[in-house]
Amino acid sequence: MKIQERTGAGVGRSAAPAQPSVGDRLPTPPRERKPALAALAVLLILVGALGATMLVLQAGDRIEVVKVTAPIPAGGSVSKSNTTSVMVAKDDSIHYVEWTQLNDLKKLKAVNAIPAGVVAVGEMFGSEAGVDAGKATVGLSLKAGQYPTGIKQGDTVAAYRVSSATGSGNSNSSSSASSNSVIADSARVSYVPDPKDSGDEIVGSTNLAVTLTVDSDKAADLAQAASNGEVALVKVPGNSGN
Repeated sequence: MKIQERTGAGVGRSAAPAQPSVGDRLPTPPRERKPALAALAVLLILVGALGATMLVLQAGDRIEVVKVTAPIPAGGSVSKSNTTSVMVAKDDSIHYVEWTQLNDLKKLKAVNAIPAGVVAVGEMFGSEAGVDAGKATVGLSLKAGQYPTGIKQGDTVAAYRVSSATGSGNSNSSSSASSNSVIADSARVSYVPDPKDSGDEIVGSTNLAVTLTVDSDKAADLAQAASNGEVALVKVPGNSGN
């Protein structure tokens, strides 16, 4: 009986599945590489970066506009010598003057004095210039010799009455001296053609159109002398570089 029990017990133990040892595990198959998926991931990253860049550029859309580089007095105009182009963020609430509109802007006048360094906007210009209280603008047509070489917008000049009458004798000399007098000792040149715009040198022209801003009480005398061709301009202290 004991022999049978032992034999039966041994049979029961041998029927159980044998457990593999730790060193006998099957090797893990190598992970399959997928280069197509990696390339797709890189492409998606690039597309996302490009999209973000486009959104930033659209949010900060920039335009090329006119910037004033030299002071422009009331009644003055822009030119190539007193402007440059700059890039600014587009804003429909601000009436910027775009650089492509510079030629049209030259036909208008500054409503008030414009300092250097500001960006031009439409409200600064109009067909008629605003004149400060107590001031008046007078137009002159001058021949060579009646204005200083290199005269430009913004200059300070003195306007003299000059007589073409000549004669002999003390009485004629006295009359000529009395007629050669100062009409306005501190007038501002509010307009003069820019040689860079016209392509011609002012010095070589026979007639020069100049607009002066003077005290109101000097305007009548200056206009009368100008109509007779009896005005000469002289640069006086007060100009930049003098």
